[in-house]
Amino acid sequence: MYCQQNFKTKKALKQAIKDGEKIGIFQPGPFGGNEPKEGTTCLEGPHYPAPHTWYATATIKNGLIVNVK
Repeated sequence: MYCQQNFKTKKALKQAIKDGEKIGIFQPGPFGGNEPKEGTTCLEGPHYPAPHTWYATATIKNGLIVNVK
């Protein structure tokens, strides 16, 4: 899964969540549309085709990221 915004670092994602930004998630390719609306999921970034340099576990509520580990 990816964040809707293309964060270059996990630290930048965490700061955006702390600042109150509303950030959703998406799954690219043929598997898109099945993103969880509640629970936890794994994230990776930055977006393809850049090499992934960070991975995170995110808590999702109402389709938005509320916490990142």
